[in-house]
Amino acid sequence: MKDYKKYYIIPASPDEVYVALTKPITIQLWSGDSAVMSTEPGSEFELFEGSIVGKNLEFEENKKIVQQWYFGEQEEPSIVTIKLHPHKYGTSAELRHSNIPDEAYDDITQGWDEAYFGALIEFYED
Repeated sequence: MKDYKKYYIIPASPDEVYVALTKPITIQLWSGDSAVMSTEPGSEFELFEGSIVGKNLEFEENKKIVQQWYFGEQEEPSIVTIKLHPHKYGTSAELRHSNIPDEAYDDITQGWDEAYFGALIEFYED
């Protein structure tokens, strides 16, 4: 199991980024795929046509999202925490992803950089 931590600068305000990460219609706009998402703790979510599934654990509006991502049978849950901080260029998104299965690590980190935060940054740059 591996952990991943990275900061991304997104050219939008923290409240805009929060909406983009929590509202299904906005997720579809930047990702190109339909999404199932709710800000109700305990609710399950599905992103990128089901390639990412899990459970929403905690929300702090415009500031923090905590989720458990499912990777099949795992002893330790894989936890994603995204914290949004105001930044002079918009938002600094602090990502922490813990307990990533070794065999999925490269795909997951590339996905964060390209499909997830990369697509979100491109969406706001246009």
